[in-house]
This record gives sequence, structure tokens and C-alpha cells, in this order.
Amino acid sequence: MPTLILVRHGRSTANTEGLLAGWTPGVALDERGAAQAAALPVRLAELPIAEVVTSPLQRCQETLQPLLAARPGLRAHTDERIGECHYGDWSGRKLAELKDEPLMEVVQAHPSAAAFPGGESMRAMQTRAAEAVREWNARVERDHGADAVYLMCSHGDIIKSLVADALGLHLDLFQRISVEPCSITAIRYTRLRPFLVRLGDTGDFASLAPREEPPGDEAPVGGGAGAP
Repeated sequence: MPTLILVRHGRSTANTEGLLAGWTPGVALDERGAAQAAALPVRLAELPIAEVVTSPLQRCQETLQPLLAARPGLRAHTDERIGECHYGDWSGRKLAELKDEPLMEVVQAHPSAAAFPGGESMRAMQTRAAEAVREWNARVERDHGADAVYLMCSHGDIIKSLVADALGLHLDLFQRISVEPCSITAIRYTRLRPFLVRLGDTGDFASLAPREEPPGDEAPVGGGAGAP
């Protein structure tokens, strides 16, 4: 079965403003995010990418533009199932405000029980994304062969949930996974089991350096803004 390259979108204006974007329209890449996207073609130059699939949201579409420009033979297929979690009434709100919501504790410690008001549950988010991957695995293998490589551009919580699915981790453990903006995660699927072969690789170790304000013990909902 194919190898899936998961790319989180580059840093967005919502990331830098500390907002939970969700499906809020008009959320674009910021200057750093655009630079991260511009570096993707070189980072992926050695990979024979057979297909590209993307979330419909603007920040993912913008992340892929340099890669598609560098490979005129590729076109992006849009799949809503790998779009961001539907955060409902939380969408567009400041993460600093949401920290005091009782639901945030559930999102952090027991996400399989978390459902966003006016939105969807985290279980539903993982299920739709995993179903999309399984369908695309079959399609890519059928059209391009069992050793094909294809790419999906998606969002932090979606990618973390797919990693948990590949590792056989309960969704309640997925907040232990971190994927920064424009990081690359790779999962090689086989008939019997998936293999996680890259996780959140940015090629930049700056985010591991000590910070003036430690990142704390909570997982950033939506994925966070990455290294300062």
C-alpha cells in the first residue's frame, strides 16, 4: 500500500494572533508561513509524488501553491474530510479565553468525550479523516501502484488523530503528539499494519531550544504556532 506524506499548513495569521481558526474563512498564511510553503518544493524534491490531496481551507491551499507550481503535472484534489475540526462556537475565539472553558479540560485529558458546541466531536473528526485516508490509499494503489507516494495537506488536530490511528493509540492519547506548522509526517501503509516513519519533521530544531516562557503541559488545540 502507498506511503502518505502529511503536511500541516504553514503558519497562519490565526496562529500568530492566538485564535482557534477552525473553518473561519479568510485565514491566510502569514509571512513566515509563506516562506515555509516556499521551501516545500526543495524539501520534497526527492519524492515522486503521485497525487496531492488538500483540505478546502485557504491556509492549506496557499501552502501547496509553490509545490504545485514546481510540479506542473500535479493538481490538488480537495477533500473536506481532511478539513479542520469543526470547532463550532469556539471558532474564531482566542485560545487564551478558551483555557477557562470547562470543556478545555476534557479536550486535553479525555478528547474522545469532547464535542464542541455547535460543532463536531473529536471522535467524528478522527473517523472522517481516517476514512478519507483509507479510501485514498486504495485509489492511489489502484492508479499508481503499491509503492506510490502521495501527499495530503491538512491541519494539526487532523494529522495528530491520523498518527494516533496509525499507531493504534486511543484518541485520548493523541494530545501527546505534536506537529508544527509546515511539518512533514510520513506513514507507510501495508496490508497488515502502518509504519510511522516521520513525525512532525520541520528540518529545524529551533523549537526544541529553551524559551523565556516554557510551553506548559497543555496541547495547543488546532496545533499551535510552532517555534517563535
